[in-house]
Amino acid sequence: MSAAPTDSTFSRLSVVACPAANMRLRGGPPHQRDVNVLTYRAPSLRAGAQTKLTPRSPLWRSAARRGTKFHAWANRVIFGAVLPLALSGCSQIDLLAPKGDIAAQERTLILIALGIMLAVVIPVIALTLAFAWRYRASNTKATYAPKWSHSFAIEGVVWSIPCVIVVFLAVLIWRTTHALDPYKPLGANVAPVRVEVVALNWKWLFVYPDYGVATVNQLAIPTNTPIDFRITSDSVMNAFFIPQLGSQIYAMAGMTTQLHLIADTPGTYPGLSSAFSGPGFSDMHFEAVAMPRNRFDAWVEQARHAPATLDRATFVSLKRPSTATQPATYAGVAPGLFESVVAEYMAEPDHTHQHAASMQHAMVPRSND
Repeated sequence: MSAAPTDSTFSRLSVVACPAANMRLRGGPPHQRDVNVLTYRAPSLRAGAQTKLTPRSPLWRSAARRGTKFHAWANRVIFGAVLPLALSGCSQIDLLAPKGDIAAQERTLILIALGIMLAVVIPVIALTLAFAWRYRASNTKATYAPKWSHSFAIEGVVWSIPCVIVVFLAVLIWRTTHALDPYKPLGANVAPVRVEVVALNWKWLFVYPDYGVATVNQLAIPTNTPIDFRITSDSVMNAFFIPQLGSQIYAMAGMTTQLHLIADTPGTYPGLSSAFSGPGFSDMHFEAVAMPRNRFDAWVEQARHAPATLDRATFVSLKRPSTATQPATYAGVAPGLFESVVAEYMAEPDHTHQHAASMQHAMVPRSND
């Protein structure tokens, strides 16, 4: 008689002796084999002793209870700890927490696109699993049709749904492309605030031409007032982006791009460069501070009394590469500073080809009438 294994023997066997265990399935066709019968040899038992495990044996039920407890514990860990940690990041996604009309429209567009994608992906995954389960080899009730090749109903569904989705997306993209055009001014009952933006290495310069002040790495704007940005770069290409207020747009040397945004709620919103521009790129951040109009007017008055001024010499010093530059305010700005930055990188008119063309035209003999 072989010694009956205890629960502790099975536990040791499951962890230590399983690689040495012999598993045998009962004979017969593959679909008739009983996979619930396990025969093993445990090193802790007498040599040659075998014990048969079946679903009715106490040893099998003990293992099942332990497995059930382990899976329950694993589920509590996953859904009680990992899942809340993963979902907590959603509150940190600035694109899904808009503070302006443009950003709110863009969030709606993102959610609509996500919904359409899920409307396609989820049914495909569900049908894949359903078909795999229904037409498995052991399901004798499923229809077996090896000569089936075509179905007009399936063809209609397969082609009509994508066509409807494409038409819907085409109309949506056409309308939102024109509605969210960054060059399109925002309609409002108040005059916009003009801001000239210069991307430097690795900092942002904001010039307020209507107020004669400038800031570095800090953008002050009034709420419920359109902000008209003119953007350029004094170095490599960058991308100006305030996620909670709206669209991103590139800043390029020798060129001027435009952007129109508005903030509906007072607060401090992070801004950044979303295009890699060198070793100081990771520190190229700024704060957009939205405040009521009366506070903004008080800020402008305070900025006009700042001790520093942004003349040409100060700008030359400021444009030198630096990282993690602290915010600064300048009381005065050199006239035409923004235009001079743009013109610095514009190519001079090429008069060589024009001169050659005029000389060639002069050398062509005229015909006598």
